[in-house]
Amino acid sequence: MVDLRVLSEDDWKLWRDLRLAALAEAPYAFGSTLAGWQDASEEQWRDRLRIPGARDLVAYRDGAPVGMATGVPAGDGAIEVISVWVSPAGRGHGVGDALIADLAAWATARGATRVQLSVRKDNAAAIRLYERAGFVHIGPSPEDPAEIVMERA
Repeated sequence: MVDLRVLSEDDWKLWRDLRLAALAEAPYAFGSTLAGWQDASEEQWRDRLRIPGARDLVAYRDGAPVGMATGVPAGDGAIEVISVWVSPAGRGHGVGDALIADLAAWATARGATRVQLSVRKDNAAAIRLYERAGFVHIGPSPEDPAEIVMERA
């Protein structure tokens, strides 16, 4: 069973620990780097959790945090999914599916007309997760040629 928890800025230490673990374990999957965040101050971590209108989630399995994801307003009726990661201990147990389903439901409740994300085109496991959740490829990322943009109406 997967339990999800919505974070506030006061949960910055938990977010920091998971984000640093994600950047260390899967550096290929993110635009950010471990070097860019490992010496970040408390205020920087709190600021990350203060993105206006965002929903920051941590997934738990058997009482341990095993995944994370964020949804942020992206303008024009869209929500963007960012910072998705599932730890090796959480993979294969529906953690990613639960995170994405929650963010999609949250986006719908906010009145969003679509949910978007960018993913490394060589990250086959993440692409399969997003396709299972109803996302389709809409083209290359304009910011990074190594990424594709996916969207769910």
